[in-house]
Amino acid sequence: MDYLFKPGYGPEWGSGGVFGLTYYRKVLYYTISMEGEAHFQHDNEETVYRFELLGPGPSSGGDTYNAVETVDEYIYFGGWVHNPAVYKLREGFAGEIDFRYKYSHVHEYNINEKTVKLVWSETARSEREWAGEVSEIVYDWLNDKLLLARADGHFNLGIFELDRSSSELKRLSDIPGLKGSLFLEFACFDMRPDWRRGVDGVQCYDPHEKRMLYYSVRDWAAASVDGEGVENRGSGYAVSAYARYWHFFRGGLLVGNPVEPDVEEPLFVRLFDFPGTQYSPSRSNALVIGGGVLAAFNAYSHGVLHVAEPKKSLVKTLNYTVGPSVLVYITPPVARIVLATGARITSMTKRGNDVLLGTNNSPNLGGRDATKVDIGVREVLSVSEESILTGRQPPVVFRVEGSTVGSRVFGGVPLTGYKEPHLRVFSSKPNTLKVSEYDVGLPPRLVDTSSYSISEGWNRVDLSSHDNIVSFKLMNPDEKAVVYIVLE
Repeated sequence: MDYLFKPGYGPEWGSGGVFGLTYYRKVLYYTISMEGEAHFQHDNEETVYRFELLGPGPSSGGDTYNAVETVDEYIYFGGWVHNPAVYKLREGFAGEIDFRYKYSHVHEYNINEKTVKLVWSETARSEREWAGEVSEIVYDWLNDKLLLARADGHFNLGIFELDRSSSELKRLSDIPGLKGSLFLEFACFDMRPDWRRGVDGVQCYDPHEKRMLYYSVRDWAAASVDGEGVENRGSGYAVSAYARYWHFFRGGLLVGNPVEPDVEEPLFVRLFDFPGTQYSPSRSNALVIGGGVLAAFNAYSHGVLHVAEPKKSLVKTLNYTVGPSVLVYITPPVARIVLATGARITSMTKRGNDVLLGTNNSPNLGGRDATKVDIGVREVLSVSEESILTGRQPPVVFRVEGSTVGSRVFGGVPLTGYKEPHLRVFSSKPNTLKVSEYDVGLPPRLVDTSSYSISEGWNRVDLSSHDNIVSFKLMNPDEKAVVYIVLE
């Protein structure tokens, strides 16, 4: 099963993707963003909703965070949408969007009746600002409520409770949260008061006492398995597995018990941390298959083309592509790379013996990068579950620039399954490379640290003596250094 979506009309920032992929009760749901189309595929027919309950159209957007939940015969889908979409201006090669008709929303699709109902919406009616987008929906089974996470926007951010029948909205927390998941009976979300800094901890809703619980990470280096900190922790997604809460963000993941940290203190595991780049699990999701966790890390979720003159150096950095997007299958204490793809994986779901992936060859842009059409080629493709569980690891190469990482730790690359993992390092001076090896056991554990001497010029560092996840650090920053991480 392959579906290909070429660029189409959808005024917004760059490209959206195939979001919200969900297979439930023999119905496949997904939203095509930026065109603003929600698709519901039954066995012999398809319902396409273009958000006409919000405006006259044409619409754009829909969802770019995978805000979807299922309850009984209903599929709840949320996000944001322009209706009508207004492309404000174009100056040279730059463009802007008018946000006055941008709505945050939650809709309900009745599988039995094949009908769509608008449950709730909100707009800021502002030219340049918008109400918090709905980026996560978690069902509270004990109180029959929908819990909404909202962190992308300027107004009404935090965690909210939405009544499915009355559409009454109640704020539970004023700390912005982008993504979350059920954990035991609790609904947990990230705490993201500053989007530039990223995840600061976890906030959980207690459905018994109807109160919020907060867990903050005060020192990321102390919480880190390899003993080093992590910056720009942009939230990706969350999942519950092995009676732990797993939250993935740029740089890795936090795993443990944020509700009762004295039972198991959450720890940070570095995964695919390439400082200064956009490589991250942003705008995707995780799946639990075969009892393990399947997680996506994206090469190019965000980019920028037009910035102010003093910041033009940022264009190169923000558009730098380290390597392919990857799927990682985690079965503690092991993490394995099981698939390598292009720019990004925007959503995943399980259908029968297959995993369906929404992919995109283009990023979400920002600033003055608005375009009238979605610039990406998006696809729904099928990968067999067997190939994920038992297949061979794909060959993968990551390229890291010394000018980008500086003195910071980078990597967090799983080596399991590779026979000849190695580094190709160019150095402008003699140096020392520190390698930390650790696992993703429960709890995670540091295995050992090693040091390798680096000579001026090209070097080859054999990593075959390491079996788990490895991170790296150049002990003397080298702006001219180039590191190829070669997995084969």
